[in-house]
Amino acid sequence: LHMGKTMKEDLTVVVKYIKQLYPPEFNVFSTYAELYHNYFTSQAKKNAESHLEDKDIYLLLSWVHNFYPKEMRKDHALAMELDKVKLGSLLPSSLSKELEKKYLDSEEVTVKNSLSKCLDKEIQRWKEDKEPEKLNGHFQSELLGIFVIQSIYSGQKRAEDISPAVGEELSRRLLRELPSFLRSYRDAFEDFKEKSKKHRYYKPILIANINTCWNFR
Repeated sequence: LHMGKTMKEDLTVVVKYIKQLYPPEFNVFSTYAELYHNYFTSQAKKNAESHLEDKDIYLLLSWVHNFYPKEMRKDHALAMELDKVKLGSLLPSSLSKELEKKYLDSEEVTVKNSLSKCLDKEIQRWKEDKEPEKLNGHFQSELLGIFVIQSIYSGQKRAEDISPAVGEELSRRLLRELPSFLRSYRDAFEDFKEKSKKHRYYKPILIANINTCWNFR
């Protein structure tokens, strides 16, 4: 953030006040921009090649695909000049792809584990002597129906915020996980229907799950 802010502010000064003090052939702005860019890319590469936590990988990819090319280099005071320089990406394509794969693998596992824990909690709720919650006057499983959909949607949204391609790949992976989760949910629910007919809230739990299925559709 400090490097990005410094580069943006300094290049703005070059555009507004320094560039016109030199003959055009000196390419003063290009010189400054390339030097800043080279330093920025060297630091990004150094970070990318070190051991990074999942949150750090996400942040670095956000800089590579989003903050640097869009927020910083498309600044209205700099965009026209930077377009002439053609600075390129913060990271080599191979290193960027490697980070993307790590991020996608991690996010897929995170969502998968989240869905599994959610189902375990829901099964536990069926065993309790409690009436299901009501939403808008109807029995509904807020935990299952809402949490599962939000987990998948928020995972997709985070990935899309990095880049459309990363978002598309994660969507493909998560939509492969969803049927697996739904099969586990169906099997658990069928087991409950068969074995828990004497449950005090058997009928409301059935209704809540039927309503939840509409959300999943």
